[in-house]
Amino acid sequence: MSEKAVHLRDEGRVGWIQLDRPPLNILNVAMMQELAETIGAAAGQFDVMVIAGAGPKGFCAGADVGDHLPGQVGEMLRAFHQVVGALWNADALSVAAVHGWCLGGGCELAMACDFVVAAESAVFGQPEIKLGALPPVAMVLLPLLVGPRTAWDMILTGRNVPAGEARELGLVTRLVPEEGFDPGVRSLVEELTELSPAVLKMARKELWRRARPDFEKELSEVEAFYLERLMRTGDAAEGIRAFLEKRAPVWTGH
Repeated sequence: MSEKAVHLRDEGRVGWIQLDRPPLNILNVAMMQELAETIGAAAGQFDVMVIAGAGPKGFCAGADVGDHLPGQVGEMLRAFHQVVGALWNADALSVAAVHGWCLGGGCELAMACDFVVAAESAVFGQPEIKLGALPPVAMVLLPLLVGPRTAWDMILTGRNVPAGEARELGLVTRLVPEEGFDPGVRSLVEELTELSPAVLKMARKELWRRARPDFEKELSEVEAFYLERLMRTGDAAEGIRAFLEKRAPVWTGH
């Protein structure tokens, strides 16, 4: 990429990370690598990291569909899981500041954060099934956050979930009015920075460890399933091609 698509702003104990590829901040492999590096650097410098999306339309509408093609999908998965791993292993707490569209890999990025503050305009979803694909991170984390039945509903239908419902389900930590979005995010950040950073970091790690002790192992297993079985089906390739060619997929069941 000729220009940086991820920016880090220093505000004392807080690092503000902005996804800057509007209108929908679609993640390609280069941007994922940049984001993983930025999170890694910020985690060692700040007590709290806030991840937000540039532009009025959305936080992040997911990974570039072109990167899901058989020749690129392995590299894309590895790059995205570096992002999730950077969040998982960070000492700093992470806050996803979500407005507008939060879909696919964008939704997975948000759920991998410790907190999700959403504007009332936010829409969450895992639409991968509509392309003949599945969301590996969501398959591991979403049942923990919203319960198995709801996770299956979201993953197996690919439906969109408005912010209010996402809050009721447990995917969103705090729901704030559109006009109060920035103050709402800052309110949570201020609460966190008033507390002991050492205790917060220890508590965060222990909470995640107890909630999902085998997270990295489970994610590796789902990734292997994705690459070795799912992506070898004709329907997976057809779903991606159909999306890129702007037509309805013709499923074969194989």
